[in-house]
Amino acid sequence: MRLLAEHRAIRFCTSSLYAVSSFVIKPLTVVSSASFTVVFVVWTGRQSWVKSSYSKGLNTHPCGTPVFRVRVECAFLTNIVGAFAKQYGNIFSIRMGQRMVFVNGLKPVKEALVEQGENFVDRPSLPLFTDIIQNKGNIWKQQRRFALHTLRNFGLGKKSLESQTQVECRFLNEVIGNTQGQPFEPISVVNNAVANIISCLVFGDRFDYSNSYFQTLLKLMNEAVYLEGSIWAQLYNMFPWLMRRLPGPHKKILSHWAIVIGFIKLKIKEHKEDWDSSTPRDYIDSFFSEMEKWKDDAEAGFNEDNLCYCTLDLFAAGTETTSTTLNWALLYMIKYPEIQEKVQVEIDQVLGPSRLATMADRANMPYTDAVIHEIQRMGNIIPLNLVRLTTEDTTLRGYTIPKGTMVMATLHSVLFDEIEWETPFAFNPGHFLDAEGKFRRRDAFLPFSAGKRVCLGEQLARMELFLFFTSLLQQFTFSPPPGVEPTLESKVGATHSPKPYKLCAVPR
Repeated sequence: MRLLAEHRAIRFCTSSLYAVSSFVIKPLTVVSSASFTVVFVVWTGRQSWVKSSYSKGLNTHPCGTPVFRVRVECAFLTNIVGAFAKQYGNIFSIRMGQRMVFVNGLKPVKEALVEQGENFVDRPSLPLFTDIIQNKGNIWKQQRRFALHTLRNFGLGKKSLESQTQVECRFLNEVIGNTQGQPFEPISVVNNAVANIISCLVFGDRFDYSNSYFQTLLKLMNEAVYLEGSIWAQLYNMFPWLMRRLPGPHKKILSHWAIVIGFIKLKIKEHKEDWDSSTPRDYIDSFFSEMEKWKDDAEAGFNEDNLCYCTLDLFAAGTETTSTTLNWALLYMIKYPEIQEKVQVEIDQVLGPSRLATMADRANMPYTDAVIHEIQRMGNIIPLNLVRLTTEDTTLRGYTIPKGTMVMATLHSVLFDEIEWETPFAFNPGHFLDAEGKFRRRDAFLPFSAGKRVCLGEQLARMELFLFFTSLLQQFTFSPPPGVEPTLESKVGATHSPKPYKLCAVPR
């Protein structure tokens, strides 16, 4: 049995804590600062207990940077995990309140998620998300199959949804065209466009770009996702009994999601009032039918609480990651105008000036396809992946991982694996082109994760990215505002997204 290198927060110093709080935690109220101090003191005491009670025989390596600081600086955790992997190997553990095993690199990640998928399929129950939903959520294989089956019934992978997305492309182009080449922030309109596709599948309706209520919902959802990657969210999951009583930004996560959930409950209520089981209109209607079918089997999990949870999951996941990728796409195009020009040449050759792309065109547009894949790789939307939980005692590459251990198979380590990519840290569409200029698939391209928990909406996201991206570059040339040098500055919460930026869209 090989021993996992483990890092524990066992040393603290005043200067280190001051450096972290002054650098990461923006000026807060006196109450919030006091709250942070209370949590820190309690956490320190708990770590003393953890150190003495931890299972014997594990090889422990000293860590120059206290893990508490790592936890606070979550925006930089990706880089720190990468540094640890180089020093201690691709599989190691960190003690951050609970033991977390990190798995890095293409081969270890695929072995865990694909070859041993059943052993790494569970999710931990995190207090923050339990409190958001007010229900743990009985999301099992049966409900995943139901969701995928239902989405396919309403157009996923079919011409009907493709046509619906083309219509949304026209709406988006019209809104952008109204800017008349003047600088504007694209994030909100792009978010609205993407949200409308999943909204049609889930709610049976789209929302106009001038709908201020829907725009507010999207902004709240975006901020909540960002805050979920903050120190406050992590502290909530470590000390829910304390954080529920303390003020701080973590309260915004709960309040923002409560508003979004209120919107979803309203939609469910509206659907219930005129539901006809013989003609389901969307996901919510179909879930009602399943509730009726399984009404005598509580274990199946088809109840109204889980309808709310599943709808929230589909709506949020179907909006956030794809819209963030498209916002990265526009930023990369103004950063690298020569690449934008090559994409437009290919679009003009295949589509001409006005015909909207279909998914059948993708095979004839290898450079455009390669650019989209490279945007996804460099955008690195979910760098650390979602946490898994081992279902049984597991051996991974000679290391023993006990049942119930939290495991993070980092997607960043795969998308930037120096063994797999020729120029991993440069924006290079050539990563996805062969010597003849034809598109080539790469094993290390895993933005949707892999295995039994692979992203449910992968097929939908691929379609949206191709159709929206080609439509935008067919109609407009994007550039930075005059005198502005575009940067790739980002912010990291639960997702990795560009900071707000402006661009100009000049009609072609």
